[in-house]
Amino acid sequence: MKYDFTAIEKKWQQKWLEEKPFTAVTGDTTREKFFGLIEFPYPSGQGLHVGHARPFTAMDIICRKKRMQGYNVLFPIGYDAFGLPTENYAVQHHIHPAKVTHDNVENFEKQLHMLGYSFDWDRTVNTTDPDYYKWTQWIFLQMFKKGLAYKASMPVNWCTSCKIVLANEEVVEGVCERCGGEVIRKEKSQWMLAITKYADRLIDDLDDVDFINRVKIQQRNWIGRSEGTEVDFTATNGDKLTVYTTRCDTLFGVTYMVISPEHPYLQQWKDQIRNWDAVSAYIDEAAHKSDFERGELNKEKTGVRLEGIEAVNPASGKQVPLFVSDYVLMGYGTGIVMGVPGHDQRDWEFATKFGLPIIEVVKGGDITKEAFTLKDDTGIMVNSGFLDGMTVKE
Repeated sequence: MKYDFTAIEKKWQQKWLEEKPFTAVTGDTTREKFFGLIEFPYPSGQGLHVGHARPFTAMDIICRKKRMQGYNVLFPIGYDAFGLPTENYAVQHHIHPAKVTHDNVENFEKQLHMLGYSFDWDRTVNTTDPDYYKWTQWIFLQMFKKGLAYKASMPVNWCTSCKIVLANEEVVEGVCERCGGEVIRKEKSQWMLAITKYADRLIDDLDDVDFINRVKIQQRNWIGRSEGTEVDFTATNGDKLTVYTTRCDTLFGVTYMVISPEHPYLQQWKDQIRNWDAVSAYIDEAAHKSDFERGELNKEKTGVRLEGIEAVNPASGKQVPLFVSDYVLMGYGTGIVMGVPGHDQRDWEFATKFGLPIIEVVKGGDITKEAFTLKDDTGIMVNSGFLDGMTVKE
């Protein structure tokens, strides 16, 4: 017999709406609770796509199983409905964004019902509802009062067509994944949340949560705890060059420094840099790359040496060249890094390409072939003045 899915599924989906078998029961203390939460979708005009159906279906299976096992299951759905793409669409088609959002949500809801998900439809959330966003505004104000919300100027991925900020994942080969428009790096004043104040606690508390190990590793890598110190170098024009490093024991091995293309110093030094045209062209080129592209470890190293300004190594007192290179990001550390090619492979590759000195300051390995990266802290210091003969740990 042929399965008439249109009639059969519509019948039961309508029955579920009427009888509400998937509603979580408030105050029920007789059953164990289970909270199944998925990411609430952004209701675009295109409707649902497979990126929605995949995780929604997986969690729906889990929630149905839990109900069959006797759990009191809360499985809500909602719409993360604020977004500039909707506003841009509204402007282009002369439709109020509230109507565009309403119509998009209505279409999403219809498609979700057609898929037969066991959501608790009495607990639907819409972020454009004033009864909802008054609380997000209240939370923001509390964070602002506590100094956890602040404004800062930072480089972002800017779609020149949509006129919006994009996440790195939304930039594909230098263009916006939505419209195909050119994406550039642009300095913008943005509201920031000081989540780094909780970074240590977030990492440490992962030991106490019941997550699978793969997810814990992803979380630790995303938070990216790095323990080190800040060291002040000096530019030959007198400006202070602060770097963040996890290996201040290798200071005597610094043979060059690199500054991010977005660093404000470059614009301040415009009249002091003799090859400004070449530096400016490189900055423009870097503005068309995402952080993902720039941070790839195996990509070819590029950069331009600043003519007219060098850095002074605070350990040796020697002047070392200063480069601008796109592998240095303003979002990490101070936007300036010290190059220790003898003991960092990326630095070794950069120094090799630009013909820079490579100094061994920790004994071991063959730095003519590759950087000697430490496996422990028992290495012996060499070519390091008063540190010679000490172990790295000492």
